[in-house]
Amino acid sequence: MNLLTDSISPEHADRTYKTIGYFIAFIAVGLMAAALGPTLLDLSKQTRTEWDEIAILFTVHALGYFIGSLLGGRLYDRMPGHRVMVGGLITMAIMMILVPLIPRLPLLAIVWLILGVGSGALDVGGNTLLIWVHGRQVGPYMNGLHFFFGVGAFLAPIIIAQAMGISGDIVLAYWALAILMLPAVPWLLRLPSPKPLSAAENGQAGKAKPLLILLPALLLFLYVGAELAFGGWISTYAVTLGLEDAISAAYLTSAFWGALTVGRLLTIPLAARFRPRWLLLVSFIGCLVSAGVIMLWPSSVEALWLGTLGMGLSMASIFPSTFSLAGRHMAITGQISGYFLAGSSAGGMTVPLLIGQLFEGVGPQVTMYAIMITIILGIGIFAAWMAYLARVGEG
Repeated sequence: MNLLTDSISPEHADRTYKTIGYFIAFIAVGLMAAALGPTLLDLSKQTRTEWDEIAILFTVHALGYFIGSLLGGRLYDRMPGHRVMVGGLITMAIMMILVPLIPRLPLLAIVWLILGVGSGALDVGGNTLLIWVHGRQVGPYMNGLHFFFGVGAFLAPIIIAQAMGISGDIVLAYWALAILMLPAVPWLLRLPSPKPLSAAENGQAGKAKPLLILLPALLLFLYVGAELAFGGWISTYAVTLGLEDAISAAYLTSAFWGALTVGRLLTIPLAARFRPRWLLLVSFIGCLVSAGVIMLWPSSVEALWLGTLGMGLSMASIFPSTFSLAGRHMAITGQISGYFLAGSSAGGMTVPLLIGQLFEGVGPQVTMYAIMITIILGIGIFAAWMAYLARVGEG
């Protein structure tokens, strides 16, 4: 007897199984997103490179993500989506095995580029297919999807720290992460892929207006730039300023992703109750306050941890709320999701690299200044988006 399918309708059971598959897959996306920051020092030593050189890994990974987002967006509109997601997961697992074995930066950069392609395609898939499964009711599920991203991002630094404690290097860490890329593969392969929603099925009519695509894409550009800059550089920031040692800094990174995960769990019921725009507004205010705490007390370990936890909690709802808000005003296709995630990957390509180029010359404090400026710009784009919706009568 299957208690799940006996207690609910077959259609509901099908949606539930697919949603679970996407949640499991997004743990892998989170593991991937949080792996680079805590291992950056070791990868620098592995390739015998300086800070401004090793920071290129952020850029090539984001470039791959950009390519994977655009390519994946088209593939999901043309092919069974679950097969595309499985291809991304297997690609990521293979590349993770190779990361700690490559001693030269150009070859390592190629591996991270391919990792980015797989991650981008997988990210587009999770966001798009979840909307196709749940339609306008996707809000809580979208926050749930990104909660599981946070689970993976929270676990990655802990796995890395524990593995480094056991083996003294990052080989075991990356191989463990590679294995964790695979659990969603058999789950997704046994389920039929969802079909795209029409504009009518999604409660919208007509073709998406260009600004309704551009403004969310710009917002995601700035948000993801700030998120990956914080998650990728906070451990190096703490070590360089002498606030934490390497192991403690890895746990600091984990605390950021853990707070982001808890925040997404807390916003699941909030997303069912409040409109996405209000969640976005509160989230951006929290980001400003959290970055301000770290900047005002730069030599305080307590302020560093408080600001890190606050930043994770505040950032939690921005990405899923942006997707949910966009989905209220147009039918989301794979291609549109691809544009959104291409914007996000471009941000992840730009802001961490900028910090890497300035980190040594200007000093570690440039990390927080860059993140603060990015958040302020994001608030400006959010305000422009809300003004546009009000002007076209969709507020």
